Amino acid sequence: MVIEALHDGYPTTINLSGADTTFWEETVQPPGIDGGEPINLTNMRNDAVRTRAPRHLYDVTPMELVVAYDPTVYDTILANINVNQAITTTFPDEGYVVWYGYLQKFVPGPNKEGEQPKAAITLVPTNIHSTTGLEAIPVVTGGSGTGA
Repeated sequence: MVIEALHDGYPTTINLSGADTTFWEETVQPPGIDGGEPINLTNMRNDAVRTRAPRHLYDVTPMELVVAYDPTVYDTILANINVNQAITTTFPDEGYVVWYGYLQKFVPGPNKEGEQPKAAITLVPTNIHSTTGLEAIPVVTGGSGTGA
């Protein structure tokens, strides 16, 4: 199988399981993976270099978005703030990642004449299944991988 990088980031969308689409994504920074700081193994028997080891656990980083929105969605935003739920990030090749997290921030920008109202959104991974309460790692489903 030949895998190609995505040619374009458009469209990348998100879906909160607890809300209908209430905003329109303009920029999307998908959640990342962070292995954490190394474990220092250096001791008095090292001769030339510091030694270290990777951690066993990793972290899923917060997701940042800039969205257009309609002010009538404030009630939906309020109903979803700090609610742990399944979040789906869909990529242009129709691959997607389902992960558990919550809407931490919805920060509207200034409204200006001649510009569409926008807001910054932060989604924070909990890695906890919303109904079982158990650890839940992100589930990745591959797309076409062609960016088409």
